[in-house]
Amino acid sequence: MTAAPIRVLFVCTGNSARSQIAEAVLGRIGGDDVAVFSAGTEPKGVNPYTVQVLDEEGIDWSNARSKSVQEFLGRPFDYVITVCDNARQTCPVFPGSHEALHWDLEDPAEVEGPDDRRLAAFRDTYRELDRRMRPFVEAALRNAGRADRAAT
Repeated sequence: MTAAPIRVLFVCTGNSARSQIAEAVLGRIGGDDVAVFSAGTEPKGVNPYTVQVLDEEGIDWSNARSKSVQEFLGRPFDYVITVCDNARQTCPVFPGSHEALHWDLEDPAEVEGPDDRRLAAFRDTYRELDRRMRPFVEAALRNAGRADRAAT
């Protein structure tokens, strides 16, 4: 019998870049050990640069959509991770026992200028989230009593 996946929700303001990238990266790294979701306090559509950067990394995100945190109220999570200060301040309280984490990341969607500069910001966000994910997964597995899975 396999253990239930660790349920993680990433929250940012627009659910267009940071939380979407985090969802994709954790889904790839965590595999069947996680059930990962993302939402925004004010969803505004998935940014095309998000889709492009994930595609460059071999992740098809073409069917993704922005979701409101309202869709997830009442659902249990092991971790709720805000990825911007605004979301941290406005995120609703999720019921039940979970760990609330905050990773304040710069919003690549706010970068202005030519396409190559804007795309570079999204790539930087991807790299930052990729760097944070493996240690997060290892700690989450240990906390869930699955230390044997943490090293894989």
